[in-house]
Amino acid sequence: MPDHDVVIVGAGPVGLLLGCLLAQRGMDVAVCEKRTGADERSRAIGIHPPGLDALDAAGIGDRVRAEALALEGGDVLSRGRTLASVDFTRDRPVLVLPQHRTGALLRERLEQVDAAALRSGCDALAVRDGDEFVRLTVDIGGHRRELTSSFLVAADGVRSGIREMLGIGWQRRRGTADYLMMDVPAPAADSRARLYCEPGGLVESFPLPGGIRRWVVRNASGGSAAAASARWNAADLRAAIEERTGVGLTVPDGVRPTAFRAAQHLAARTVVGRVFLLGDAAHEISPIGGQGMNLGWLDALRLADRIEQSLGRGTTGLRGFERRSRRAARRTQSRARFYMAMGAPAQPLVVHTRELLIRVLGSGAGNGRMADTITMKGL
Repeated sequence: MPDHDVVIVGAGPVGLLLGCLLAQRGMDVAVCEKRTGADERSRAIGIHPPGLDALDAAGIGDRVRAEALALEGGDVLSRGRTLASVDFTRDRPVLVLPQHRTGALLRERLEQVDAAALRSGCDALAVRDGDEFVRLTVDIGGHRRELTSSFLVAADGVRSGIREMLGIGWQRRRGTADYLMMDVPAPAADSRARLYCEPGGLVESFPLPGGIRRWVVRNASGGSAAAASARWNAADLRAAIEERTGVGLTVPDGVRPTAFRAAQHLAARTVVGRVFLLGDAAHEISPIGGQGMNLGWLDALRLADRIEQSLGRGTTGLRGFERRSRRAARRTQSRARFYMAMGAPAQPLVVHTRELLIRVLGSGAGNGRMADTITMKGL
């Protein structure tokens, strides 16, 4: 008999959510995470209605609602004019909560359901898939041991070690762009997102809980993300934002911009025997709007159902999950590619404003009407 029903490699928001779903159903789950502390980096912030449904299923939906900021809607602006506005419904909100807080709530929930499930400082070294169970060699505190499980789920991110160990191809997909990001206090705080479609390139402004705004600027200067981080300081980014949008920011001392490259990939396979790729290990999607995180949660919901059914029947027939997962990833990558293309400098954005607004602010809004009103102005 294997040690566990399921071993999950990676304790990001997708791996943790799957761990919660499985543990709640009475399965023996081990979640292996190489890090020994929480990941406090500022990453995805958007929680779309289907993602919130997944968080409800994991038991933390109400806590997320209590901490998150609910977007009232968003506006597209260009050269001082408001071109379009969208207002979100109250029953199907788009929420904003920094990923590290969502992850913390998921960790707390997993510990509540199964205090022994999370294994911090557990580094996956090798994987071997067998007919009856999977063998995972791990390093815990300098000591090697082997974990066996009926299924193994790799939720270990874009640079997935499990994917590499299994020799699964990582296919480049269309859509790449470079961005700079900075979170600053917003004295006149509100709950609307803004997209500035300017000749110099797209600028995004998203409200965060606690009177903070995240500013994201398309960076057309090229070079690696590390080089851009070294080259740009807060004063430079503040000046670029003001030049493009006319908005002057007050930036506290100590704030530094973060540079990142939005690229897109798709794993050649997401199911290999008893091993599954999930979240960023299965598909890299532009992080703008939290599309990748929300898609990972939806895949986790579907995978939890299929694993439960397979354990009950003693089978591993999960090809249907793979087909659906890859199809959804391709659709989401197409939306992200459109968005990145429309954000390039000097693009003729006006004729595409309505589609841009819906795809960016409402992408993943899912079932039910996305918005009460969509208003077009000056077109």
